[in-house]
Amino acid sequence: MILKSLLENYRLVLASQSPRRKMLLAGLDLDFEVIVKPDVDEAFPSELGMNEIPVYLARHKSDHYSFLLDTNTLLITADTIVWHRDRLVGKPENLEDAKSIVRELSGETHEVITGVCLRTADKMHTFSSYSKVYFRPLTTEEIDYYVENYKPLDKAGAYGIQEWIGYIGIEKIEGSFYNVMGLPVQTLYSEMIDFLSY
Repeated sequence: MILKSLLENYRLVLASQSPRRKMLLAGLDLDFEVIVKPDVDEAFPSELGMNEIPVYLARHKSDHYSFLLDTNTLLITADTIVWHRDRLVGKPENLEDAKSIVRELSGETHEVITGVCLRTADKMHTFSSYSKVYFRPLTTEEIDYYVENYKPLDKAGAYGIQEWIGYIGIEKIEGSFYNVMGLPVQTLYSEMIDFLSY
């Protein structure tokens, strides 16, 4: 059984503003809609740990889209965080902040965790995927070039692994490359099959 067959009677909805998630989900050869409801609050309880935050946020996002749910709709929401030195590294506020964040990650390892929520009218399932990313030491010129020529402001950790900085700066990854992009598609594929089969 392949996932496409299981989804024949479903309307599949990806609730995300991320063009990368849209591209990655499209890579699974599935028919789906993208629906964006702006201004979803991304606050979370302060006591949550590294692995709990993205799952909480993915489920929280799904709550805001629950109006879409009916018998034959499957909703996907996701959230990706970057974790470095025991703290959350968010999206940069401006270009100078982006440079500061990339400088902090340079020559270090950090974790990327994506939480995903699958939801229909009668059931819900959440899961997460974890990757460890190793950056080589970057020069000031390299950091400035990346931040000034690409668009890091909408990205957790102020970088996109699929962009120039990933080509020249990432030494290795432990875990899913696509998870670092924002959607762990292999795990998502398997989890969706299990979710729809039971």
